[in-house]
Amino acid sequence: MHLIVLPAEAAGSPAGTPPGKMASTLLPTLLPPVSRAAAFLLRTPPKPFRYHHSLFRSLLASASSPSTSPTPRALVTMACAAIPTRRDLLMLGIETSCDDTAAAVVRGDGEILSQAIASQSDLLVKWGGVAPKMAEEAHALAIDQVVQKALDDANVSESDLSAVAVTIGPGLSLCLRVGVHKARKIAKVFGLPIVGVHHMEAHALVSRLVNKDLDYPFLALLISGGHNLLVLAQNLGEYVQLGTTIDDAIGEAYDKSARWLGLDIQKGGGPALEELALEGDPNSINFTVPMRQHKDCNFSYAGLKTPVRLAIESRNLCTDDIPISSATEEDRQLRANIAASFQRIAVLHLEDRCQRAVEWALKMRPSIKNFVVSGGVASNQYVRTRLNHIAEKNGLQLVSPPPSLCTDNGVMIAWTGIEHFVPGRFEDPPPADEPDDMQYDLRPRWPLGEEYSEGRSVSRSLKTARIHPSLTSMTQSSLHN
Repeated sequence: MHLIVLPAEAAGSPAGTPPGKMASTLLPTLLPPVSRAAAFLLRTPPKPFRYHHSLFRSLLASASSPSTSPTPRALVTMACAAIPTRRDLLMLGIETSCDDTAAAVVRGDGEILSQAIASQSDLLVKWGGVAPKMAEEAHALAIDQVVQKALDDANVSESDLSAVAVTIGPGLSLCLRVGVHKARKIAKVFGLPIVGVHHMEAHALVSRLVNKDLDYPFLALLISGGHNLLVLAQNLGEYVQLGTTIDDAIGEAYDKSARWLGLDIQKGGGPALEELALEGDPNSINFTVPMRQHKDCNFSYAGLKTPVRLAIESRNLCTDDIPISSATEEDRQLRANIAASFQRIAVLHLEDRCQRAVEWALKMRPSIKNFVVSGGVASNQYVRTRLNHIAEKNGLQLVSPPPSLCTDNGVMIAWTGIEHFVPGRFEDPPPADEPDDMQYDLRPRWPLGEEYSEGRSVSRSLKTARIHPSLTSMTQSSLHN
């Protein structure tokens, strides 16, 4: 395991919950801002305002006079007016949804004070992918050090924080639990509110940190090792799902192909394949673009991996025994041709789906101006270049975070926590007597939005078991109550 410190710039309980044991709900409490602010201001007995304490002290000082004191409603109004300036907010973000342990401290105005990541790249090489139990153990070993590093580098302590944001899904339950346990421990000791964050929403919203002009609605393509997702972002917490993965995501296809080609995946299979593809002829092998007969926006990469494997075998490449570093010039060129041909077709599949998604999105919301591309695979320069053509063709602006914020990171969790915290979407601090063995309500399978009618996939109907209600449905339900 390697600790990487990055520069600042750069609906129910899980199966097996014992009867009678409460499951703590980490979804942000979705109530109107005024009622949430009033709840904190008017609670009895009063609790110390450790969170955004400096903000409320300044409000009280400015509002009070020798003869009068502010009414609760006046304080609420002032608080809601002051919070959007957000400079005084300090959010700790914790991310442990898959194979990297990450934490960051971000100011309410988007200034990144610190971020730290403990990579599990050595485990990925050893096990040929993510082994959930091994990943959980690695998270448990790294979490305290990573969080402390983020706090130290930001020159803050837990008592300076306004709240803690943590990924609660989707992801691997064993891994999510490590981050949630750490977040609740900090929140309990220091009396901090918690914001439960949707991992894929965080990938979408981190673009609003780097591009302050990015406003709703916008189209977003979220691409990573485990997810392909096309959504219309209508508002905070409200999304229409236009397309999703029906089997393997593009990141997994990149990783598998990289391993089969004998590449060094210490820094990730995707980057390794992208680099080798630069040396190859992308038209040397005629792979078939997946799902062109399906007129929807869903993705499938399972069918592309098999032809890659067959191409390697038909050319008698001994990639299992001979790594790319030891390959002959001819051998290396053959591998590069396979890599380049795979990448061309894999991205063509993205282009097909994105073009249709743009058409659907503009039909629903003609005011869309931006096309966000985020997630680990968005670090790929070839992917960005090709998708920029789609954006320009349709009069849209491509918006993508820098590579350090495309892969899983604590900054995106902290920023999404800020976005939800400001309008009052958070959970109260855990009770002091909350047991350490609390069974948390995690959301390993948690849709981001409701499916667009034209994008529904019959092939996914058998995969709906144990899926939590979407973030969008929960947001809309809370706003209507």
